[in-house]
Amino acid sequence: MWIKPQEVLLAGALWVTEQANPFFTLQRRKGHGTKGLSSLLVGTLDSVFDTKPPPYRIIHHTPSSELSYVVACALSQNEILGDWEWLVNKLLKTLESFDTEEEATDYVRCKIESLLAHNNSENYQNLHDDSFQFKTSATKFANIFGMPEEEKLVNYYSCSYWKSRVPRQGWLYLSVNYLCFYSYLFGRETKLIIRWIDVVHLERSNTVFFPESIWVATREKEYYFSMFLKTGETFRLMEQLANLAMKQLICEETFQADKDLAQKSSRNVPKKPSYLKRDLDARAHSEAYRMTFRLPRDEKLDGSTECTLWTPYNKQHVWGRLFISCNYICFESRVKNLVYVIIPLREIALVEKVDSNSSMNVLQDALILTTNSKVNFLFAQLPDRDFLLEKISELLAKVPVNHRPATNFKETGTDDLSEDSNPYGSWNPQPALSTLFPVEISSHVEAEEAKKLHLWNIHFAEYGRGICSYNNSRAQELVLKGIPDKLRGELWMLYSGAINELETHPGYYVWLVEQSRGRCTVAAEEIERDLHRSLPEHPAFQSEIGINALRRVLTAYAWRNASIGYCQAMNIVASVLLLYASEEEAFWLLVALCERLLPDYYNTKVVGALIDQGVLEDLTKDHLPDLYQKLEPLGILSMISLSWFLTIFLSVMPFASAVNIVDCFFFDGAKVVFQVALAVLEANKDALMQCKDDGEAMTVLSKYLESVMNYDATLPHMMHSAPLCWKGQKNQQEFIDVNDLIYNSYSKYGFLTSSMIERLRLKHRLKVVQNLEDTTMRNVIRSVQSDPFISTWLSQKELLDLFYVVKEDQLTQQSWGRTSGVAQDKYDPTLPFFEHYRIDFEYFRLLFVTLTPWGGGQNPELLARKVFQLLDLNEDNMINFKELALGLGILCRAGLEYRLKLLYACHLLNKDVEVETEHPSTEDTEVASEDTQYCYHITK
Repeated sequence: MWIKPQEVLLAGALWVTEQANPFFTLQRRKGHGTKGLSSLLVGTLDSVFDTKPPPYRIIHHTPSSELSYVVACALSQNEILGDWEWLVNKLLKTLESFDTEEEATDYVRCKIESLLAHNNSENYQNLHDDSFQFKTSATKFANIFGMPEEEKLVNYYSCSYWKSRVPRQGWLYLSVNYLCFYSYLFGRETKLIIRWIDVVHLERSNTVFFPESIWVATREKEYYFSMFLKTGETFRLMEQLANLAMKQLICEETFQADKDLAQKSSRNVPKKPSYLKRDLDARAHSEAYRMTFRLPRDEKLDGSTECTLWTPYNKQHVWGRLFISCNYICFESRVKNLVYVIIPLREIALVEKVDSNSSMNVLQDALILTTNSKVNFLFAQLPDRDFLLEKISELLAKVPVNHRPATNFKETGTDDLSEDSNPYGSWNPQPALSTLFPVEISSHVEAEEAKKLHLWNIHFAEYGRGICSYNNSRAQELVLKGIPDKLRGELWMLYSGAINELETHPGYYVWLVEQSRGRCTVAAEEIERDLHRSLPEHPAFQSEIGINALRRVLTAYAWRNASIGYCQAMNIVASVLLLYASEEEAFWLLVALCERLLPDYYNTKVVGALIDQGVLEDLTKDHLPDLYQKLEPLGILSMISLSWFLTIFLSVMPFASAVNIVDCFFFDGAKVVFQVALAVLEANKDALMQCKDDGEAMTVLSKYLESVMNYDATLPHMMHSAPLCWKGQKNQQEFIDVNDLIYNSYSKYGFLTSSMIERLRLKHRLKVVQNLEDTTMRNVIRSVQSDPFISTWLSQKELLDLFYVVKEDQLTQQSWGRTSGVAQDKYDPTLPFFEHYRIDFEYFRLLFVTLTPWGGGQNPELLARKVFQLLDLNEDNMINFKELALGLGILCRAGLEYRLKLLYACHLLNKDVEVETEHPSTEDTEVASEDTQYCYHITK
């Protein structure tokens, strides 16, 4: 390929001339494709200094000049020969006609640069293309480690791998699925290949023996890498890739590069070595952006810039950062919690520049955004106002018009369901249940509610109401005191971000209800069992109105998200949501809770809750070390976190008190549950330190939580039947005000941030997911070993090795998108463990030829096909792990009798095929069918 001419002073150093003429020389890197001392020396130099030049190049030179210019380079000989022929045919005669060498050199440089410009104009749209240097490294990575083209390199870094306390200088290659290291020093080669899904621990450490190093641990070995030029960047990228691998194990989804995300046109985004690196960086920035402003999961950050925001309530210009994405414009002040603003593009009516000669001439480079509700937002000191205005105009042109999902209810086959035959009741969404089932309250509580409502009205008048309002610490102060019932649903929707999904998906909930009603599913059966024990103390759920609303919300969500379906804790949370929000709003609040605020909590393995168990243990160890030392042997922290976090304290605390914690949760996110948990543990520290066993410690915590009262609550004090509840009598002196508990949690642990929690979650996600994988592996081996034939023929160690082989193939097929035959299903707890690990014929053929004695015969392909068909009992072109173990056990370890039976079964299977081909009679068909069934079960 042509490159911009680069000066070369020593043209012959470490290069061998292949062809030459008076103006050009074709060279090959010394030692390339050969063996010997020169190859050893040059290979070592290239490995240590990462020169990594392409092995072929063409230089331009003139007879009397000391300088030469590299004009082309290539990875293959054929490619460089094509460029050489072009130069000889197109330029050589022209260059011979010039009077001076300077003219010839100028002509060559201009010609090469024009070729480059032409090629760049043709490939202008391919912004995701990597640099030639990176492509060279990617090719070297694939060749060294034998990777297919589907395995994409993300980045590479110079470092040392410590082997037996001796550093080996080399290069660390980070790809989507692998961590690889290669070192070549004076003929000694060091090569490592580690799958990200095998990593159980990843930590940045600094010890005497391994200074400023990165520690990577798998189940079998530990690895230390140090001497990085960019340790922080390397570790962050390793964390991202390991996190993607763990999510792949949890969700069984593969990583797909988002080229649109990697090539955003924002001017303040520096170009990275590869488009995959840009993609991962963009994902990290988008995730932080969505978390900060509670935006939908598919929102992608386009860019950001420094500017000021005019705050009319105090008449000041506040410095901060403006963020722009496809559907939102957001602003956050430099000073935390001073002010932040969320402006959906769907709400913007006008964008215009502020002229410097206007009455606001003190402003420089300002823009005014006017919303549909006539609210103005003034941004100034914008570095590139015209570009920003053009970008906003471009995004506004793409804002979709809200519409109902394109579904005709009459086409779904459910329009003929009458109200009497429909167990779901009317699908028309209901308002908040607390308005339909009011509860009598005292005059004191009514006065407190009116006072809170008055303070919020003042807040709305000063800072605005709804999504386009100025949010600051004043709102947090009001939330900590408890949101009044009349505003709770509205503010939950606002602070959780659920309002955005409700506004952009009109009619979606009603459509889901129509789609899901009357369907018999596992989730629907579980929901029916839990409906009447969700919040039975409240009159709303003693009525069919409340029960039907709860059924619709839970069933609609299970239909929306089949990977989660239904989890037992969801009914408690959804019932409380329905008290304060309309039915449709409760659904979107549940979506926000399950998919954004508490990710991976409500799946079949409750991975998110298990991860947060470890996070709580770390926080307790750091901030309450004495108590941690006491509770850690008892296992209390792991016991309490599931019940506390899954229901946001609703199942362990009186509902009237727990809703105040839910207020804070929707406002500040998941960090609130950790703050409250630490405050509860600290409040009971003295009593817990005196406990002798886990039962006594649980009793202490249960007493305390049931004693938390909300004196301003409009709900009655309702006891529930959660296992941690304490039913004993309590004196007035033992009551704890929930407002005091919340205040203490913020005053002592308010320094916790969402980013801190996310970093701790990443650390524990590796451990939790790998523990779940180990548990799954043990269950698979145990279920297969229960077969007496398999346990006789194959040892546990051999089954374990075979399991890893099958799992490796399954993950490889999944990662590289090569799954053939029947695709792997999502995790289904109703299936046997071994059914989740299956292979196709191509991989079975490889195992058959490699492992079995029959694989060395004259026709192994035909035998492999017959044995595979025999083992494939359900005829889906896949065999599960148990069937594979049974087949290999017979072929490799069974006696002669069983092998002959297997061979005869294969013969009968062939006979059956021949009979079907010859159009047999009914009698022959019955005999063949009986023989075939005998073939399928002969090994049992």
